[in-house]
Amino acid sequence: MASLLTYDLMAPLMFAGLIVFLIIGFPVAFSLIACGLSFALIGIELGFFQPAFLQGLPPRVFGILANELLLAIPFFTLMGAILERSGLAEDLLEGMGQLFGSLPGGLGYAVILVGAVLGAITGTVAASVLAMGMIAMPAMLRTGYDARYATGVIAASGTITQVIPPSLVLIVLAEVLGKPVGDMYLGAIGPSLLQTALFLGYTWLVALTTPNRMPPLPESARTLRGFALGWTILQAIIPSLGLIFLVLGTIFLGLATPTEAGAMGTVGAIALALANRRLTSSLLWQGMATTMRITAMVVYILIGATVFSLVFAGVEGGHWLEDLLRDLPGGQTGFLIFVNIFIFLLAFFLDFFEIAFIILPLLLPTAKALEIDLIWFGVMLCVNMQTSFMHPPFGFALFYVRSVTPSSVKTREIYLGAIPFLLLQLLLVAIVVVWPETVTSFIGSGPTVDPGSVSIEVPSAPAGEEVPFKFD
Repeated sequence: MASLLTYDLMAPLMFAGLIVFLIIGFPVAFSLIACGLSFALIGIELGFFQPAFLQGLPPRVFGILANELLLAIPFFTLMGAILERSGLAEDLLEGMGQLFGSLPGGLGYAVILVGAVLGAITGTVAASVLAMGMIAMPAMLRTGYDARYATGVIAASGTITQVIPPSLVLIVLAEVLGKPVGDMYLGAIGPSLLQTALFLGYTWLVALTTPNRMPPLPESARTLRGFALGWTILQAIIPSLGLIFLVLGTIFLGLATPTEAGAMGTVGAIALALANRRLTSSLLWQGMATTMRITAMVVYILIGATVFSLVFAGVEGGHWLEDLLRDLPGGQTGFLIFVNIFIFLLAFFLDFFEIAFIILPLLLPTAKALEIDLIWFGVMLCVNMQTSFMHPPFGFALFYVRSVTPSSVKTREIYLGAIPFLLLQLLLVAIVVVWPETVTSFIGSGPTVDPGSVSIEVPSAPAGEEVPFKFD
């Protein structure tokens, strides 16, 4: 066997082995662990892998469990689960629907704007898509909206949550890239606003060219006008703005860490549910159960990823992959094009957690070697990974929409309705690649000092004399 398997083949075979595990359908976390440990044992037997590497595994696992930043994930997940049932989405959609109802495509505008607001509060796609689907879908179909557009805009508006802070994806990417979550949030402001604008622009264009696909609300459905309409919108918007400030404002102002902001947001969501008289033991139990499942999944994938990456590093997998990617034509541009195509294709089969924990650490050394701004790189990948929710036929957002759409709407219509919005998401990826300023211009550019570049010179001096330290 040793004559057939050489040291240089260990890394590519290990990567191929992981792909085989995933294609078979074995759970991702256990696929990573099984692949990593299997190749570790083979490498030890053949003398290609040093057993001393495995001594670093327990500290890595305990480091994951002790990471306070990852506590933000259960907090934001619980907050989203509670808000999904608190009535906030209903109030927002009712107010926005009445505001834009007289316009062709008015309900579409309302869904997009509410999706952006919910994204800035909940941080989870499922909560946004399901809430808007259950509330807006019946009204849109009853008004005469084209089923393809209605299902597509609801699914796509929920995926804005992926990019707009306090997205869980941005927290995970910040952890993997070793960058501050606050900077990732600031960098994502531009793309999230652009994504919202692209969806609104597409709706306006469709309404302008084919208004029969999205007619205005009938006169009888527009029950709120004048002061009543303004008061209803204020009652829906003020709690939303309060939660957005509680979560994002405190982070941007440096008053709270993402974990602390998530905890305050959860308390705010509970208070909002209590104010709407919807806080029940069943609601809390369902929210905590959802949070437990997602958090456990993330932790297991992280543990599996650290096992795989440790063994992969032990067989020089990082160097193999870096050499492979460095040889791509076009330098930095060629690398970015390859990475975006690669991530787009992987998103057909893997979700964003798996891509962030498995693939990104493998791409990171090359990105650093090519001197790519890691905040820009991370936000770009975040924009790309949101397409994983819209890919027919495996996109989770499409599954969520299917679950709340009447059976009279065929699944084929849902898939066809997703395609224009998927293309708009890819357009945003291209914009972010071509104009990095869409990300970097929102991040503070004040003077910074790298602690690693600071040196202290202590010159020799005659006895009894004092010489001050000199800092460079």
